Formats: sequence, structure tokens, C-alpha cells
Amino acid sequence: MRLELGYVPISDIQLGEKSLVDGTTLFVNAEEVKALILKDERIASVQVDVARPGESVRITPVKDVIEPRVKVEGPGGIFPGVMAPVDTVGSGRTHVLKGAAVVTTGKIVGFQEGILDMSGVGAEYTPFSKTCNLVLVIDPKEDVKPHEHEHAVREAGLKTAVYLGELARHVTPETVEVFETMSLLEGQQKYPDLPRVGYVQMLQSQGLLHDTYVYGVDAKRILPTIMSPTEVMDGAIISGNCVSACDKNPTYVHQNNPIVHDLFARHGKDLNFAAMIITNENVYLADKIRSSDWTAKLCEFLSLDGVIISEEGFGNPDTDLMMNCRKITDKGIKTVVITDEYAGQDGASQSLADAHVSADALVTGGNANQVVTLPPMDRVIGTDAYVGIIAGGWDQNKHADGSIDVELQAITGATSEVGFAHLSAR
Repeated sequence: MRLELGYVPISDIQLGEKSLVDGTTLFVNAEEVKALILKDERIASVQVDVARPGESVRITPVKDVIEPRVKVEGPGGIFPGVMAPVDTVGSGRTHVLKGAAVVTTGKIVGFQEGILDMSGVGAEYTPFSKTCNLVLVIDPKEDVKPHEHEHAVREAGLKTAVYLGELARHVTPETVEVFETMSLLEGQQKYPDLPRVGYVQMLQSQGLLHDTYVYGVDAKRILPTIMSPTEVMDGAIISGNCVSACDKNPTYVHQNNPIVHDLFARHGKDLNFAAMIITNENVYLADKIRSSDWTAKLCEFLSLDGVIISEEGFGNPDTDLMMNCRKITDKGIKTVVITDEYAGQDGASQSLADAHVSADALVTGGNANQVVTLPPMDRVIGTDAYVGIIAGGWDQNKHADGSIDVELQAITGATSEVGFAHLSAR
């Protein structure tokens, strides 16, 4: 499969009378966006705002972040199975509004939602302080239950990203990047002397607002399977979860998974990026056993020499991570695990809820329990009423001057387990 990503750079977002891309500025008609979102009868109100890098702005509680894109050539559309028909994506050309993002916020759905500061200390920990953000403040009607609330907000963000992406359909990209995958046989024939490396991506799928969707299907309903990495880049996986903000993968991160990008960059040079496998994170032991068995079996079937495994979330999924690592290692395949740590505010506690001797090559995204003080901001988009109850916060952590003490756990993307951040350790 051959996918071309055409990047249309965006350096500013302005609200205006007409939605269009003019140079590197994205103009957005807020009334059109509101009308699009309010078609959903579960939504009571929506406000449209803009947050730019460097501004004294705090967005909270953050639910999802999405990159606007449009499919201009090839089969399928953006977010297949949800916003577009169920066609296999990952080939043709897709235009990307690079530097722009849609951020959803509003009344809290679940306690594991995040804070996104556009400046100050907090901005150093989130990658989305560097994007120009169109922020949707969405509140549901009173009788809407939490799962329907999450669903309504998720669809509102995706609809808006599709609406904005469409503005780039006829814009000439500044640059075009090409990603191409081969069949297993073609790859082996072309790179017979390079190690065959695969990527196992664990998707959050524990239910109770802990869900991820693959072509519109809840990932807890899937068995581990092979996907082309270009499918993931083309919107086949979307976030639908409210796990801790620091290490959840927002839809934007799935679209821009740095492990996928880095493996493509090294493909044909010092490794053969042979396969990508997606698997789920389960609640019950029998399901964990089944999925980890299948994941290891697929790695063996593909004759992989090495595998990178990334986790999403912490605690219960640590067991899935270790089962995957142990079983793949038992097949004679080298593994590298990517996770983050919950080592206590003093860094002295056990970092993971589970461990195994096979996990002897590990990359960490940092300690989610590390405490930082976020300075007061001139403006809050959404509401800071929940900063004491979201994961990583605590009672009376907000001070009279507007500053907030939180663990990194509360900051969106701070300890990314796919490396979409800058924290790590040696």
C-alpha cells in the first residue's frame, strides 16, 4: 500500500465569516461548526474558541484531540466506519492541516480527563501546546448518560475535523511525504539481510469509558490482527476513552504515531518494517490469555526477529503488556517494551503493577506521579471546576491565585507511551 500525506501548514486559526485556508491561516465560521454539532439531539450547547501556542490559556477538561484531514485520492474517507463508509484506507493521497487540531472539552464525562496549557510549565509537558487549537466546549442535555455523552462529544470532534479537513481538498500541499508497505514476500526478497521488525500496538479497550475503535468497531470485540501501518495513519483507529490524560492516545496521536513514523524512516536502511499488529487490553484473565496468545502466534507466523510493544494506560493493562512481552520472547523474538511509570510522587514506588524478567529492554515515557505547579492563566476554555477530581488532582489543589498543583497524570499527553512527548529516563 502506498500512502501520500500532503502537508498544508497552519500557523494560525481565526474565526471569520467564511471557512477557508488562506496561506497558512485557517479561517473558521463558528456558526457553521455549531450548526453541524447541534444536529446531535444529545447536545445542549456548544461554544467555539481558539487557543494558540504561547497564549495564556488553559483548556480543561480535555477529552480528545484530532487532526483535520481529507482524503483526496484513493479508496475510503477519513475515519472509516464512523465518519465515512467502511472502506480499507491507507492508500492514495490524504491532505493534512499540519499544525491545526480540534480539541474537545466541556462538562466532564469521566474523572480521567486532562489539562492542556498553551504556555508556562504545563505547556512544556504536552505536545498540543504547539498546535493551533480549535476548541469545542460541548455540554450535553441533562438526561444524557455518560456513555452517550462521550459518544456525542467524540462524534462532534470527528465531524469538525472532517469539516475543517475538507477545506484543504483543493489546496496544494507545501510538502508531500510518501509511505509504502510491501507484501511479506516482497519485503523478504528485497531486504533479505535486514532484521524483520514488527510493531505491536496495544489499544485501550477495558470498557467503562475505556474504549478505542478500529474501523468503527470497539477494540474489545476484536482478536489481535495485522494492519497496514498506513491504515492507522489514514484514520482507521480513533480514541473513545477517558483514561488518564497523560498516557491516553488521543485520535491525533493515532494519526501521527511516532513509532510508525520512525520505523518507516529506518525501513530498508537498518531494518525491515515487516508488520504491524494491533491487540486489545482486557479486563478478564481469560481474555488476556487469549489475546496475548494470538499476538505471540502472529509474531511467530510472520517470522519476526524483533518486536516493539507499546501500552496504553496503566495498572490492569500492565499485565497484558507483560503477557505479550513474555509470550513473544518465548517464541525466540527480541522485544522492546514502551510504557510509562506510576512510581509515586517521590519516585520510590514500584513503577508498574506487573513485571517479568523478559521485559529487559524498556523505554519509559516518564513518571506520571511527578508533581508540577501550573501557573495561573488569563483565560480558561471549558472549566477548571474539575481540576481537583480528575486523575492526578486532589482536593484543594487549586490556589487563590489560580495556580494548580497536579501530577503529570492530569496533563494531556505528558507521558505518552508511544513517545509522542519528550519525557523519558535512562
